[in-house]
Amino acid sequence: MSELNPTASVAYESVTDDYLAKRQLKKGAAGWILLASLGVSYVISGDFAGWNFGLAQGGFGGMLIATLLMAVMYTAMVLTLAELSASLPTAGGGYSFARRAMGPWGGYLTGTAILLEYAIAPAAIAIFIGGYTNELFGWNGPTVYAVFYAVFVGLHLWGAGEALKIMMVITGLAVAALLVFIFGMLPHFSVDNLFNIEVSSAAAGASAFLPEGYIGIWAAIPFAMWLFLAVEGVPLAAEEAGDPARDMPKGIITAMLILLVVGGAVLLLAPGGAGAEAMKDHGAPLVGALQAVYGENSSAATFVNLVGLAGLIASFFSIIYAYSRQVFALSRAGYLPRFLSVTSKNKVPAMALIVPGVLGFLLSLTGEGDLMITMAVFGATISYALMTLSHIILRAKEPKLARPYKTPGGVLTSGVAFVLAILAFASTFVVSQEAALWSAVFYAVMLAYFAFYSRHHLVAKAPEEEFEAIARAERELS
Repeated sequence: MSELNPTASVAYESVTDDYLAKRQLKKGAAGWILLASLGVSYVISGDFAGWNFGLAQGGFGGMLIATLLMAVMYTAMVLTLAELSASLPTAGGGYSFARRAMGPWGGYLTGTAILLEYAIAPAAIAIFIGGYTNELFGWNGPTVYAVFYAVFVGLHLWGAGEALKIMMVITGLAVAALLVFIFGMLPHFSVDNLFNIEVSSAAAGASAFLPEGYIGIWAAIPFAMWLFLAVEGVPLAAEEAGDPARDMPKGIITAMLILLVVGGAVLLLAPGGAGAEAMKDHGAPLVGALQAVYGENSSAATFVNLVGLAGLIASFFSIIYAYSRQVFALSRAGYLPRFLSVTSKNKVPAMALIVPGVLGFLLSLTGEGDLMITMAVFGATISYALMTLSHIILRAKEPKLARPYKTPGGVLTSGVAFVLAILAFASTFVVSQEAALWSAVFYAVMLAYFAFYSRHHLVAKAPEEEFEAIARAERELS
């Protein structure tokens, strides 16, 4: 039986009493330190590979300006999400914030955009893992991608607490590799190396600083985002946090501070030591930079290659966690097929791990890491705009909402993030119209599914829907 909700043009279906009992995550699996580690691990692969393609798009100057803009955007957004995740702690993350602020359509638009980002990002990382294993062992291609997907989806099936602890160890190894890289490259830094890319004669505003002109700044934005992309996934762990009101803000802000430091160091030292020209299309830029200054078989390069693989694995591992929780939340509420949210005896959403994993593996077979980055950024920027807009709306619409943590600067901070997210979204069309088109097709298919089917079959008992029902009742009473 369906019950229409006239204010949102959706209908709710009755479910059995044990519906939610079959869809439970493990409470208390993560404290703030583990959440901070999760935030770093989501992103840390971006320090090891992918960001450097921005040098080809805009040279060092274009990449530097793009990175500064994106650092502002992500910092503002993280401060915004710290408030929202403490106020509305559910596994839906950004989807649940937008659901509260803008109704079912807003929630689904946001959740689908996040899903697009998190389903595709592991495919890009798998391709970069292949680049590192090729440097180490001569192994690359579909078999490598398949093995990594199978092993790390399997570890998540073991249990959330166990998986997050393994992830924390892997992230620690990756940070150690970054520190070796930083201290190894510092003595070899030269400003001249940053500007050795040939200047385009056809680009407006072209110079040694901006070899591709002003348009290069725009084109470098998706790759600058790769230094921070997915840190916003920390709120997806809210239902597994011990004390979300305290742990979520502390965890996500700590993660962002760490990422700002290491991202800046990598951006300066890799091209500053080995030259921007050599780094702009290298499959393993940190290893390549160390090889350029210490030799092909140097111990530093070998160490960073071997242990640096942990950085790619950490992000691969943690974003698998993120996509599974986003799928879980959307499925539990009926936005996606409900079988995807059923949890195992270990309190793990098995099908939410496996199904997107299979799709991601198929995407990795393209071997187009830079294309996958742009597609992931397409989804990410839509979600950023909608999440920060949700903060602005909720500040106006629900001023009395309990906010254990408040964003410094309030809606001015979220407004800055919103404007920069729109700018970043537009940049995907500059870099690759093909990537933007394929992303738009995926997005359109998912929206059609909601419009024609799932919005008529939502589950009122899901936490995100119950939050809205309670809020609506309170508004009516007042």
